[in-house]
Amino acid sequence: MAVAMRLVCISDTHSLHGKMLPLPEGDVLVHAGDCTGSGSLPQLDDFTRWMGSRPYEHKVLIAGNHDHCFVRYPDWSREMCEKNGITYLQGIEATIGSLKFYGFPWQPVFRWMSFNAKEDERWERLKLVPEDTDVLVTHGPALGIFDWIPDINEHVGCYALAKRIEELPQLKAHICGHIHESYGFAIRESDGIKFANASTCDARYRPVNPAIIIDL
Repeated sequence: MAVAMRLVCISDTHSLHGKMLPLPEGDVLVHAGDCTGSGSLPQLDDFTRWMGSRPYEHKVLIAGNHDHCFVRYPDWSREMCEKNGITYLQGIEATIGSLKFYGFPWQPVFRWMSFNAKEDERWERLKLVPEDTDVLVTHGPALGIFDWIPDINEHVGCYALAKRIEELPQLKAHICGHIHESYGFAIRESDGIKFANASTCDARYRPVNPAIIIDL
């Protein structure tokens, strides 16, 4: 079957994008959050210049819990993305080719960092994800899917997100990061949805994981 679009997926680069493995060719570069280390504007400026210079027709970015600049300086942060040709998705959709992307940066509360949201807030925000979404990009994983932390022997993903995924009839791919220990890719047998935890950094914050390719 012919590939309509190739997604090159990364996440959790934490300002170490200059040290990561070379990126493969593709159509859309997708970053699932935590592009900065501490969320400063200079770090975001460096990252958006780098991402904007990558040889992809389209670039999609969402924020993560470390990316405080998108909360503290939203206008400047969005402007940096726009001037570098990056589509920034924060609770909004964008159509690229024949695919509808939706970006969702919020995740369960952890140390009260940026885009942390309590359970009731996550439920309400997830209701806004359009039913005809093809590619859902979230920072945190869904419960039970690439969300395992061995050190605490626990799944830490979002239950509300897992339930919303079940309600999206056209969903083809879910891309996340956040839990570095659960980097990986799988296709669910029951419905064919492609799942990727694309965390570039491992648990020790080394940018050693290669980008994940998703063909749609």
